[in-house]
Amino acid sequence: MDAKPLLQQYQQRVEQQLKTVLSLSGDAEKVRQAMQYSLFNGGKRVRPVLVYMANQLLGGSLAQADAAACAIECIHSYSLVHDDLPAMDDDELRRGKPTCHIAFDEATAILAGDGLQALAFELLATDTALPAETCLKMIRILARDSGYRGMVGGQSIDLCNEGQQISAGQLELMHRYKTGALISASIELGALSSNQASDNDLQALNNYSRAIGLAFQVKDDILDIESNTETLGKPQGSDLLLEKSTYPALLGMAGAKEKLALLNEQAHTSIDYFKDAAAPLHWLADYIVERQY
Repeated sequence: MDAKPLLQQYQQRVEQQLKTVLSLSGDAEKVRQAMQYSLFNGGKRVRPVLVYMANQLLGGSLAQADAAACAIECIHSYSLVHDDLPAMDDDELRRGKPTCHIAFDEATAILAGDGLQALAFELLATDTALPAETCLKMIRILARDSGYRGMVGGQSIDLCNEGQQISAGQLELMHRYKTGALISASIELGALSSNQASDNDLQALNNYSRAIGLAFQVKDDILDIESNTETLGKPQGSDLLLEKSTYPALLGMAGAKEKLALLNEQAHTSIDYFKDAAAPLHWLADYIVERQY
């Protein structure tokens, strides 16, 4: 199937929800503007799309998934704002636009990231579409997968190993934390938002998310070499410049592409359990490995 119209529908839905969330002005107008700038800078919205797809796969309603979709995108956007800072990757371009600390200033960018992170948990804590017990479970998952046992931990491992050669196992662990954890959280939050997820459902979706989460990063590593700054919307070759550990550097380009194909196959196999109902997730797995930016 061609799920591109579905992708666009979910992208538009989460963007409308985010606009509503950030529509209220306040005394701290500058930081709110920086948060809004960082949220609406042309992202693919893959993570909230995964929330909606998992929710729909298990028979939930989109309204039940809105808070989780917004929360996951707030966390993702905050992480990019902080990743771009001079103390981290020191990037001046994100999706073809000046990064937050360039468009505003470094202090405002730090606060904008902090504000987006806090907003994510506020959205889940105040969600009235789901039972309180489910909301609490979702908060725990998002905290775990965005913290030192997930995304933050992966970023730390990445920074600590710049300029050093690491093993394939260490590289996979880093990326499962840095990129994969938040993708896994997206799928798990979407499944839980349906209020109909069985243990078997969650296991199959977890296998799928682990495969596409790592595939997403392998593809990013490949694009950093094969694409260009205009297409990527960020400086091409930045991984090489920072001497980061990547799959092409470790396995060679042919080996990295072989790894990507294997992960894609694993993703498809893991959701055969759902039969035809999983068609959108099959499409998204291919979208991740075929994208050009």
